Amino acid sequence: MALVIQFVNKEGFIKERFLDVIHVKDTVASTLKDAICAVLVDNNLNVQDIRGQGYDGASNMRGEWNGLKALILNECPYAYYVHCMAHQLQLALVAASREVPDVHNFFQHANFIINVVSASSKRNDELLAKQAIEIAREIELGELDTGKGANQIGSLQRPGDTIWSSHFKSIHSLRKMFGATIAVLRSIATDRSVSQYSRGDAAGALKIIISFDFVFILHLMEKIMKITDVLCQILQKKSVDILNALNSVSNTKALIGKLREDGWEPLMEEVKSFCLKHEIDIPDSNNKYVDVTKSRNKHDNTTTLHHYKLDVFNVAIDQQVVELNNRFGVQSTELLTLFSPPSYSNPGSAPGYNSHNRERYKGRKRNKEYINMM
Repeated sequence: MALVIQFVNKEGFIKERFLDVIHVKDTVASTLKDAICAVLVDNNLNVQDIRGQGYDGASNMRGEWNGLKALILNECPYAYYVHCMAHQLQLALVAASREVPDVHNFFQHANFIINVVSASSKRNDELLAKQAIEIAREIELGELDTGKGANQIGSLQRPGDTIWSSHFKSIHSLRKMFGATIAVLRSIATDRSVSQYSRGDAAGALKIIISFDFVFILHLMEKIMKITDVLCQILQKKSVDILNALNSVSNTKALIGKLREDGWEPLMEEVKSFCLKHEIDIPDSNNKYVDVTKSRNKHDNTTTLHHYKLDVFNVAIDQQVVELNNRFGVQSTELLTLFSPPSYSNPGSAPGYNSHNRERYKGRKRNKEYINMM
């Protein structure tokens, strides 16, 4: 277990120091607490002086009752727990995506497709060549704008399990190279010089990628992640301003809410246009949706429209909002707001400063004075 401490020196500057790497026999919260306290005592640091703590998102660390956070708080009531906001967001969005079965399956399928196409340097070279041909054709037809830095040839990006930004890059690259990916899969599936196993994988990946279901979720998740990726990048900045970060969280929630309210029709138009371009069948929205996970003997009159709009579109967006609300709790965000320093030496001169802001500034000042007296 690595232990890093952060403190304010006599000059009032925030300092951060790596303290120790500790060998622990297990990861039970009580074991971790005893190890941390022992190291602090060995370095002549008073455990009662702790004014903050932060760990990863594991339940043994941040559990409300038996987690390391709770055990420390039992002894040090002012050791407020504030989770790393960037890490919170990554965990929130990854967890939210897994709560929707169709979206979870999509990520599994996308990863499979990328692995098949990028399995060798030969296939990757073929993908780049196909992409170059497609870009040239679209420029000739006037479907792409030209300019410095535009239409650069890239490669498919593999996503990381818990890094949400990598998922966005992966999906964005797959949509951008969709036609080239299909061409490579068809080439592998019909190439007698490769193994039957490889041809089978390519045929299976091809069947997945040219389905309406895959294309719909590809576009939906790209729209969701385009919104949330901005927040991911802001929270990972080393010099991020706390109030701006919290405002970005609120703005992200608002944009996701707007996508849910007004985004269905534009999304469907975009998906249908994409399907027509790549010769993918578009199902009739009024037809009965066949759910392979349910028995055919059960009477289920769910339509295709109902499935994609209510069961996928709405639920996928709602899960994002729910996870954001859960991860960015009221206590931690309010604490960060109260302790964030004002951006101006004279807060009354700040743009948009009003009586409400004045009270918030006074509250932060009173809170700091209270801590200094303890």
